[in-house]
Amino acid sequence: MNKAELIESLESRLGSKKAASDALEAVVDAIIREVAKGNKVGITGFGTFEKISRAARTGRNPRTGTTVRIKKTAVPKFKPGTAFKSVVADPRSLPKTGNAGGRASAAGAPAKKTTTKKAAVKKTAAKKATAKKATAKTAAAKKTTAKKATAKTTAAKKTTAKKATAKTTAAKKTTAKKTVAKKAPAKKAPAKKTAAKKATAKKASRR
Repeated sequence: MNKAELIESLESRLGSKKAASDALEAVVDAIIREVAKGNKVGITGFGTFEKISRAARTGRNPRTGTTVRIKKTAVPKFKPGTAFKSVVADPRSLPKTGNAGGRASAAGAPAKKTTTKKAAVKKTAAKKATAKKATAKTAAAKKTTAKKATAKTTAAKKTTAKKATAKTTAAKKTTAKKTVAKKAPAKKAPAKKTAAKKATAKKASRR
């Protein structure tokens, strides 16, 4: 696999060719810069990149067979990680999906994924249960508030109706009393006149 093929492989995971190319370039650039400074770059599950120094030595030109003096130099070195070695030694242990160079072995990777999925399902169920409880509490609170408001409105209406009935009854009684009071003198007037006439008649008879 060359660089272009590696970018194509990453494209399916990162979503675009540009993103895959930028990611690969950034990783390679960061590794080269750190190793050139003399620092180690360790990627768990993959390996370690480091700078090593080689002393001056005498070599041989393979074409001519003459001896050549090789100067002291520094070269990059890559030391593969344990997970990388185990997968290369036994390709059957390589997981079909996921991180092949993770801390866990290939056998343990599916178990972790299953556990993660179960945890996600539990969290989702817990969230749904909490949402249902919250909805039930809100509905109950709304019903209680509505009942209280209805009870208050009904009580207010009853009180207003009673007051109105009491006022109407009192007004009717007052009107009835006034009517009776007005009618009473009118009935007594003829009696007084009759008595006066009788008194006048008696006096006339005596004379």
